Parts: sequence; C-alpha cells; structure tokens
Amino acid sequence: MMIRSLLRGPAASCALAAALFAVPSQAQTTASGFDLSVRNIMRGTELVGRSPEDPRFSADGRWVYFRWRTPASSDTLVHTYRVSVDGGAPELLPDSVADRTAPGQGDGGWDRSRTRRAIERLGDVYVVDTGGGDRRITQTPARESGAEMAADGRTVYWRSGNNVYAVSVDGGPYRQLTDIRADNAPRDPATDGQRGTLRRQQTELFDVVRDRAEAREHRERVDSLRAAVHPVYIGKNKSLASFGVSPSGRYVLLIVNEEAEGGQEVAVPFWVTESGYTESREIRTKVGDVEGTSRAALLDLQTSRLTWIEPDSALRARKISMEYMGWAPGQDRVLLAGIPYDFKDRWLYVTGPDARLTVVDALRDTAWVGGPGLYTAGWLSDDRIFFMSERTGYAHLYTTSASGGRATALTSGQWEVLDATLSPDRGTFWITTSETHPGERALYAVSANGGGRTRITPLQGWTDATVSPDGRTLAMLHSTADTPPELYLMPNQPGAQPRQVTESRTAEFRRGSWIRPEVVTFRARDGQTVYARIYRPRELGAQPHGGAVLFVHGAGYLQNAHRGWSTYFREYMFNHLLASRGYTVMDVDYRGSAGYGAAVRTGIYRWMGGKDLSDHVDAARWLVQNEGVDARRIGLYGGSYGGFITLMGLFTEPETFRSGAALRSVTDWSHYNHGYTSRILNLPQEDTLAYRRSSPIYFAEGLRGDLLMAHGMVDVNVHFSDIVRLSQRLIELGKTNWELAVYPVEDHAFVRPDSWADEYRRIYELFERTLRPDSPPLPPGNATAGR
Repeated sequence: MMIRSLLRGPAASCALAAALFAVPSQAQTTASGFDLSVRNIMRGTELVGRSPEDPRFSADGRWVYFRWRTPASSDTLVHTYRVSVDGGAPELLPDSVADRTAPGQGDGGWDRSRTRRAIERLGDVYVVDTGGGDRRITQTPARESGAEMAADGRTVYWRSGNNVYAVSVDGGPYRQLTDIRADNAPRDPATDGQRGTLRRQQTELFDVVRDRAEAREHRERVDSLRAAVHPVYIGKNKSLASFGVSPSGRYVLLIVNEEAEGGQEVAVPFWVTESGYTESREIRTKVGDVEGTSRAALLDLQTSRLTWIEPDSALRARKISMEYMGWAPGQDRVLLAGIPYDFKDRWLYVTGPDARLTVVDALRDTAWVGGPGLYTAGWLSDDRIFFMSERTGYAHLYTTSASGGRATALTSGQWEVLDATLSPDRGTFWITTSETHPGERALYAVSANGGGRTRITPLQGWTDATVSPDGRTLAMLHSTADTPPELYLMPNQPGAQPRQVTESRTAEFRRGSWIRPEVVTFRARDGQTVYARIYRPRELGAQPHGGAVLFVHGAGYLQNAHRGWSTYFREYMFNHLLASRGYTVMDVDYRGSAGYGAAVRTGIYRWMGGKDLSDHVDAARWLVQNEGVDARRIGLYGGSYGGFITLMGLFTEPETFRSGAALRSVTDWSHYNHGYTSRILNLPQEDTLAYRRSSPIYFAEGLRGDLLMAHGMVDVNVHFSDIVRLSQRLIELGKTNWELAVYPVEDHAFVRPDSWADEYRRIYELFERTLRPDSPPLPPGNATAGR
C-alpha cells in the first residue's frame, strides 16, 4: 500500500523506467552462484541461519545450554541445546526435557559457599547445586519470580504477586514473610471528630464500655501472636517490583513501583485482525507526561515496621528512583542506586536497619548519566563495594569503601569496560573491554586489588564471554564482520585454544562473497574522530560509478561500525547489493553512538539532528575527497533513529543528500516516549528550543530531493501517527517528490520477509532512480533550508 507523489517531467519518467528494469527482484547471481537479490537477502535468518544465543552453564559447570536452530532444521523454531564442556557435539533437548533441566532466569544469588543457587524456571522456583542436584521448590499456577538463596544456603526466597515467601531447602511448609497491601493504612473514623468525642465520653462514664474494650484488646493481642505475618500498607497505585532479604533474615529491602496518576496513553489501532474489526491497545504515554517512580523501603520482619528510605530533603523534589543492588555478604547493609527524574546524577548509597543513607559514590553529567555499567555495582566484602562509572569520560571499574571516601580505579584509559563479573573467591574481575580497538571486544582478568590486566580470549573480532559458576570455563559467542556469532568453549585461562561448537550458517549463505568492510576514520568539523564501515564496489567486483549511499543505524546509542557481526545483517547484505551495483556505501557511528565514551554518547544533548547529522555531512565530504564520489549523487537511508536522521538530512542539507529512505522514523520528538527522549532533550514543556530544532516536521519545507518514507501501521514504538502528521505537513507545503509506503501488519521491527522485500525494493528503486550517472539533477530551490 503506498501514497505516492508525481515525479517531475519526462526525465524523471525515463529514470524510473530504467530503474524498474534494473531492479534485482529476479535472481541476480554472483560469481559464486549466490542470488544477491532483494527478495532473497530479505529472507533474514531463513537465508543466513540462526546463531546460538543465551548460553548458560549448569550449576555444576559441566554443561552449557543455549538456544539455537541448526542450518539443517526443517522448521523455523528455535530450540534448546546443550553441550558438554569436555567435548562432543551439541545435543537437541525435547521441550519437555529442556523445561525441567535448562538453567533458569537470573543467577538467583549463590549461597556463601557457592554450592547452591536458586533459579526460576517457567514460573516456578528451583534450587540447584554444584553436585548436580536439582530440586523443585514450588509448583503453583501463580508465577513466582526473584528466586534468591540465603547466604547460609538453608532458605530460598521468592516473590509471588506483591509478597515475599520462604521455605527451608531441606523441606517444611512455605512461609509468607510479608502481607503487602497496595492501599493506604485504614483509619478508625470513631476516633476522630464528633464520633470520637462521643466514644471517649462513653468510655469515661461507663464501666461496661471499658470492660468490653479491654476484652476486645486482649483478643486482638492473642490473635496478633497467632498471626504469621502482619499487613503492611504501601499506598494506592503501588506494587512490589523487587526485593532482597538481608543475611540475618530479619530485614527485607523492597523496591516499590509507584504508578503515575493522570497520564494519557496512546491507543495504537490494529488493522488486520482475526475478528475483522479494528482493535486498539493502549501502549505508552508521551514524553513530558506524568511518570511513575521507584521507591525503596526496609521491612523489619520481627516488628512489621516499614521504613521508607529517602534521600535528604534537598533532593526529594527531584523525584529519585531507587534500584536494589544487593546486601553485603555477611552484614545487614544494603547497596542502592538512585537516579533522579532529570537523569543528571547517579548516586550509590549504603544503608542499614536505621535506613540512613550514606553516599559512597556520586556521578554527575550535565547532559545525562548513562553508558555501560550504569547499574553495575556490588559488594567485594562487608566493607568494600565495586562499581562502574563514566567519571573520566569512559566507563571504567572502581572500588571504594562502603562508608564512602576516595575510589580506587581498577582500569583506566580512552576505552571502555563493557561489563564486569566477580570471581567466586571475590579476588578477580573478568571484564569485557574495547581496549584493542573501539570495534573489538575481548575478555580480560584484573585483580580486585588493582594492577595489570591479562587478556584471556584470543579471537579477533567481537567476543561476548560467559564464565562458568566455578570460574573454570568460558562459553563465548564470537563473530567477525562477515561471520555471524558462533558458540565456542575454552578453559578460562590465557593461552587456551577455543573450540567451536556450532556452525549456524546455511550452505546457501556461505556461497555469498561477503566482505569484512574496512573500519575507517575521519575527522569531523569539530575535530572529533568518527568511525565508519565502508563497502567499496571494487571489493564486490564492480566498477564505481560515483554514486554513494550512507546507511544510518538506529537506536541512537548503538555501535555498528565495529569488527563483529552486525545486528543489521539484512542491511549488511543490502549494502553488498548496492556496492555490487557501483555505489560506495558507508555506515557511520555518528555522534550519540555507543562505544566511544561519554562525550560521543552525549554529543546530541539538546540537539538531535545537530552533530549526529553533521557527522554524516562530513562523511559525505570525506567520500568525495577520498573515494571519488560525485557530491551531487549521495543518498542515505535508515530506520528509527536512522529514519529521523534521513529526514533531517533531506530537509536541512539538500545540497548534500540527493535522496533518502526514512523508515519507521521519529518525526516529532514531542510524541516519543519519556525514558529515552527526556534524557536527551529534557521536557518539551520546559525546553521548547531543544524539541523544535530536533524535530524534522518543523523543517519539511526544505525538502528538495526525493524522499521515500516507510512505516508499519501497528508500530508500538514510533507510532504510525508520527508519519501521518508529517505526510499532512508535506501535503500542505505542496511537496510532490515524496512517497509513503505503509505496512498494515508490521510493528517497529518488521517480521514478514515479504514486508522486508517490498520495503527494500523501494529503497533500491529510489537510489537507482536518483543516484546513477544518468539520474536527473537535484530540483532547483534555495541553497540551504536553514535551521
């Protein structure tokens, strides 16, 4: 389904006819016999294969379980496999077996000796141990979650609904530890006002009334002694989000979500339904609307006293959300993280039974706090904690006293620590870093006391490693730019050789002439080094014709110009197709992308479409200067944030970009969600300049080149109404060189191969029509659109 404007004049009609003739909808075979056509490469995992995912070790460390689909599989489903760390081929597990044996969600917390852990499996709680034991704890219709093991290994805790439960691992009845009620505490109206006055008068005058009251109070005291748990009232519109039981078992740390009242949610229509009627679903509020928060409270199980944990009065107005980071190993002290509504700070707090907060680390960013490891923190010992921070401009690992004070840096440099895992003996951190190159990932070991790092994983490219519970084995998902992730196993020691466990690529995909695109750098106009992938026609056996295309990745904070397999694997193949047709293709990690530190991450603060767009303009100039590209024949395309940049490029830089395809695009940031947008642009009612200069809809009058827009009609992320509003704006402006393709059953991320193929066929046609040597020139207009 498409709304399409009229192309201008006979030259445009000839270009369109030539493009349609060249569209690779039929089989376009390469020298290797691979069908490099839009319809074929948009088959997704059916063509490429389905890589293994989510590797998890059994508690005894002998087996690795993972989700996978073999290339020889005749169905499209992903199944559970396991493989022994001692060798052998992967073993397919029937669903009934996998449900009973596969490791559950989360680590559940080990006991102090690290011999037992609690896990959740299909909504029930289990206890597993390093000896191979596997004991089911619950079997109920309700869904249990948050399974947690006591430090002494004798008790397992979990949450069901709004309450916390416990049972001895060695058997015995379940115990309900809390009776949390999402309501205000009841009040006795008889004690207030006129009725209270009469009640007190009766008690003063009559012995019989006093005797009855004493008898009732005695019964209540006896009943309270019998009661296993006393009700605790947390207030209306609140719910239990997470919990943690202290080492002594006396205190429970509660994280309580408080829903906002009065927010207006957007209703998204679903057009193609089983009922034949249009149905709708309320999805989310828009940025700047009222938002909920998370509060922390300490519940004393002996006294049933609930104490809300609050920051000092000067900070309360900033509406701080609290996150539970864990109890100390052997003391009743808990670590919390607090982030305010404006996202400018992150505080790490320690508190105990008195609920008084001690700040042990404070991170501030005048833009917004973020980056890798924002919520990575924990206990090294009862008196020392570890955490990750961007305090130097790059995410690194630190330790500090649990009483506060100066922090010790375990890592430093102009590279990042992506994650950190503490060894069972708490003496070593296993960290994934980018120190060899911003586009590479490898696992290193560093002492918890500081010192040098030792590289463990030897493979070049992108490695995500999971360490076994005993610390002896690594399960690695490793990829390169031309090879999707595969599962490898290796001993957790330097110099060990990885063993490849899976081969996920289909025979058809392996026939393709896939390249490892070079990662190049160029200097942006402000001196910032920008990284990009480049696909050159000659690498695909083609002659460059001077046309170029920039691919713009989505998500904003995401890295794509790296040396691993891209999550945009369809676009990776499409870029090959474009290069094989003579286009030079570049994929830029623009300002706001992940992997390059806080300055790049926050380079879009208060102006999306500022430095992130100028990075693409500078990339275009670099292509002209270094790759022989014709400055009049450069296009760009991308989805989500990539679609947004495409719109800003076509509307505000028409002399740079001849044409573009904007997919599932944000057109007005005032209509996007709160969590993402308010970090970058503040609130629309308070920072009108940031929203106005960042929203393409205000610059639509600058459109001169050819624009394709494509959007799923049931997009619950960037709502379809976004592109409808922009379409109406283009109509009212009298613009004619644009088209809108809509996809009635697709969400933000397309699912159906036919939708993918239709969308990318249109993109290909657009570039063939506008960027080839015989394409019509840019229509006349103002030299600049102005911003």
